[in-house]
Amino acid sequence: MGFMLILIAITFFSLGILSKRHPTWGWRANEAWKIKGDSEPSDAYIDDVKFRGSVSILFGFFFLACGLLVIFL
Repeated sequence: MGFMLILIAITFFSLGILSKRHPTWGWRANEAWKIKGDSEPSDAYIDDVKFRGSVSILFGFFFLACGLLVIFL
């Protein structure tokens, strides 16, 4: 059980870091098809993705702590 929590933590960490470093990475697949013509993501969208990345990293810390507690206690 503890190792599964650590794998979940690693997943949250990696997705959070990806969102923080490259917030426009998935924009074309998720949002660009809804807009006619060429456009770029707005500043609000980029800020939202970075915030979600921060939350994902926090969840990663939570799952890591829970996984380590399960393993060592």
